[in-house]
Amino acid sequence: MEKKKKTVQKSKTRLKKPKFETDKLKGKTKLLHSRNINKWGFDFHPQVSIISGLLVLFFIGSTLKDPIRVNEVLSGIKDNITNNWNWFFIISANIFLVFPIYLMFSKLGEVRLGGPKAKPEYTNFGWYSMLISAGMGIGLMFWSVGEPLYHATGKMPITDGNSIGEALGVTFYHWGFHPWGIYALVALSLAFFAYNRGLPLSLRSVFYPIFKDKVFGWIGDVIDITAVISCLFGLATSLGFGSQQINAGLNFLFGIPQSPKIQVLIIVVITLIATISVVSGIGKGVRILSELNMKVATVFLIMIIVLGPTLYIVRAFNNGLGFYLNNLISISFFTENGNKWQGSWTIFYWAWWISWSPFVGMFIARISKGRTVREFILAILIVPTLLSFIWMSAFGGTALFQNSIDGGALLDAVNNNVATSLFAMIQNLDISSSFKMILSITGTFLVISFFVTSSDSGSLVVDNLTSGGKTDSPISQRIFWAMMQGTIAAALLIAGGSEALSALQTGVIISGLPFTVMLLAMTYSLHIGLRDDLKKLKQYRSDKLLNKMFNEKIYGEFEKDESVKEI
Repeated sequence: MEKKKKTVQKSKTRLKKPKFETDKLKGKTKLLHSRNINKWGFDFHPQVSIISGLLVLFFIGSTLKDPIRVNEVLSGIKDNITNNWNWFFIISANIFLVFPIYLMFSKLGEVRLGGPKAKPEYTNFGWYSMLISAGMGIGLMFWSVGEPLYHATGKMPITDGNSIGEALGVTFYHWGFHPWGIYALVALSLAFFAYNRGLPLSLRSVFYPIFKDKVFGWIGDVIDITAVISCLFGLATSLGFGSQQINAGLNFLFGIPQSPKIQVLIIVVITLIATISVVSGIGKGVRILSELNMKVATVFLIMIIVLGPTLYIVRAFNNGLGFYLNNLISISFFTENGNKWQGSWTIFYWAWWISWSPFVGMFIARISKGRTVREFILAILIVPTLLSFIWMSAFGGTALFQNSIDGGALLDAVNNNVATSLFAMIQNLDISSSFKMILSITGTFLVISFFVTSSDSGSLVVDNLTSGGKTDSPISQRIFWAMMQGTIAAALLIAGGSEALSALQTGVIISGLPFTVMLLAMTYSLHIGLRDDLKKLKQYRSDKLLNKMFNEKIYGEFEKDESVKEI
């Protein structure tokens, strides 16, 4: 009997459930958070916060003092980068697309963010909505009419001509798989090292396999400072464009004049609304706004397709998608000699997406726990890309149709002020004035809504970076960064309107070069991490299977042995 008791006890010891460790490096976070200053209602990393703030203030001060001179200096640097480093951007962008696709189809795609038992925190609809709203919401509203028109009426060295299919195909190239591949790489890297290693949700954590504990020192500070500046500059530029488009909508609807002062007022109001959403957090404010964006945008899209030249839009989509898929490899590796066209379009976009990747990647990472690597990449590459194609076809196709029958009048309006292109296209639709008013109101609402979503999600991300990767920083700190974004955009508008915004946009392009190098290192670091996790996952599954087999065998024998039941 005593022997059987020992057997039972031994079996119980061996029947422990397999454990998949996801917080192996959680203790390392203390190395970073120990440097935080926790006073005056703030909880921030001093080196990252103070240096980032001073650099931003210096840039604002310089721009306010002499916007033309700043613009000249930055434009010179930008021209040098686009002329001499275009090949580097082209090759790197292809790597950033191929690598996630490789992960998706390899065994590494089985790894789950947060471990094998992790569950998604948001529904698929809520998740997809936040992906799209944070990634390209304002951009799609701003460029969906203008870009296809520019390509269809100008000479593109990337193709043999400028047909409708080629114009939309090149637009798809700029808004399709490549940018979302960049976002997928950064978001996956951040999510993996946060949820599968227990490191802080900060860009420095991604480089742990390369620098080890040094990422919690000055090397990590430089990485996060660069990310913060890129986020703030990118968001401020987007806020400036968004305010111009909202101003254009209000001008069309109510006759409100278009001027920097009105646009500054718009930024102030939107920033206040975004601040309320920031206080609510991702689970409430950002999620609710993102889902509302998707629902209203879907209705808006359907109305344009139905009320516009429907058959023309369908044909334009088919031709554009056919050209894009058929020529994807050739246009992806095209490198222009002289860089006149490519520097203004492709290189600008690649640098823009790369500069924005810390912001979008951080936000996507925060909402993606519980997804497998394969599900994560597939969703990010396919869903937003397909919706972007449909959106560009509907609005761009309608614009191309109108421009072909009105003798180029729409193109003239776009060249005059690209911010008004959406409303100029709506006004040219062959529908009643009531429908035009409804569509214009809906368009203005969507710009505002995407504006708010980008602002509040951006504030949460910047706050996360400046607090050492903390996701529960004080509300006052979130408000501070929300206000900072609005202040930057407003100051630049006051300093010189489009000239100042152009200078800031150029600054974002410049930040894309060092970030490209960082992203290349990121691919190596992520591959090391995923490979180690796949080994752990295989061991976990093996232990789980053996545990199950042992469990069934032992308890089966216990059930047969009546003496064991009496113990």
